[in-house]
Amino acid sequence: MLLAALGALLVVSAVALAIGRRAARAGPRAADPPLPDPGVSRSLVPFLVALGQALIDGGEPVSSVQQILGRVAAVNGVPDAEVVVLATALFVTTPTLGTVQTAVAPAGTEQLRLEQMDALHRLVRSAERGQIGPADGLVELNRIRLLPPVFGPAARVAGYALLTTGLALVLRADWTGLLAAVLLGAGVGLLQLATDRAPARWQPFLPSLCAFGVAITAFLLARLAPGMGVLAPLAAPLVTFLPGALLTTAAIELATGQMISGAGRLASGSMRLFLLALGISSAAELVGAPVDAVVGVSSQPLPAWTTWLGVALFGAGVVLHHCARRASLGWLLVVLYIAYAGQVVGGYFLGGVLSAFVGAVLMTPVARLVARAPNGPPAPVSVLPAFWLLVPGALGLLGATKYIGADPLDGLNTLLSTAVTMVAVALGVLLGSEIRWVDRASRRSPGSRTAEATGPHDDSRQG
Repeated sequence: MLLAALGALLVVSAVALAIGRRAARAGPRAADPPLPDPGVSRSLVPFLVALGQALIDGGEPVSSVQQILGRVAAVNGVPDAEVVVLATALFVTTPTLGTVQTAVAPAGTEQLRLEQMDALHRLVRSAERGQIGPADGLVELNRIRLLPPVFGPAARVAGYALLTTGLALVLRADWTGLLAAVLLGAGVGLLQLATDRAPARWQPFLPSLCAFGVAITAFLLARLAPGMGVLAPLAAPLVTFLPGALLTTAAIELATGQMISGAGRLASGSMRLFLLALGISSAAELVGAPVDAVVGVSSQPLPAWTTWLGVALFGAGVVLHHCARRASLGWLLVVLYIAYAGQVVGGYFLGGVLSAFVGAVLMTPVARLVARAPNGPPAPVSVLPAFWLLVPGALGLLGATKYIGADPLDGLNTLLSTAVTMVAVALGVLLGSEIRWVDRASRRSPGSRTAEATGPHDDSRQG
């Protein structure tokens, strides 16, 4: 297993590095910031507000949103624009032509699919380079908001079953647990699509409802098939409800001084964990299954090599269910395999808690390099599935379930492990971003700035 992980790291890293070198040689230079134009000035503030709202809806960390909006304002001749970003609100002020324009808007009320995030970050790149103006940018943002899903309902349900299959293989399920995970995943995917347009006041019930149904089925099946192991059929169908990306974003924001947004996301992610744990604990009480059965691992798991197959199935399922571009599948797999191989190697040398740190450190610069390819997805699009694969939220789900149930002390220990893992992933992303910065500085001239935000993105309604 370790040798396979090291081999995967070497091969995929070589491919990603070659992509980065080729893209760096061909990278265009950014134009000097123009003087403010009256026509641009009138549409700049609405464009900055709409762009910031879309980035927050895509789960971008608030520090990245501030940096992006600052660069877009500067390239349009307003380098002294002031932007304040929270997880649910946005404030933009631009001193323009002797006047001061200020706008305030709510944010974080919607979720973007992966193809919408892809189009959004391509727009960000163009806006940062001055290749698209504020007026045209507003039109493009409206078009992105109205994009229909790339795949139909049947394909998206099948995609959810496929990504559940992949994660169940990564969690070392046996044949019974794998079949249960596939069927439960199809059911959860169908319920997600059926409730996609439900009123916002009903959305908090969906995680508990899905967790309750999945847990009852998994616990009853464990009684019929002793030794099956409950972890894979329980955690895999609930993967996109797990707030691992949200909690990691919270840790990044807290680490970078964004205390209000970081604390808000931390509270939101913790609440989602307890909603899931409430459904699981209720199911355990109903069927008489002990809560500590949640951590049960199969006594006869499938061969170890199937975990690598599971990564590929997981990536294909993400593309189908979350509607990524078809051309991005190969690039998503590059980042996923780097993240998983790094986690395996890190687990061997540093232990389980810090294994996600190694995966995050390696996947972040690779996602940046992949984004430089002509048809590569923007870094946030490829990073999000990798965060789901690292699953820092799964530990929190187990801890919250135990804390509510019969073993609060063990649950508290697991929650502490989740917090450490979450911080480790956040630090891994920050360190990976610095590695990317050194690479960019060494390969590009001072005038050629192209920037793109990286960070975990919460997609907990689809995830």
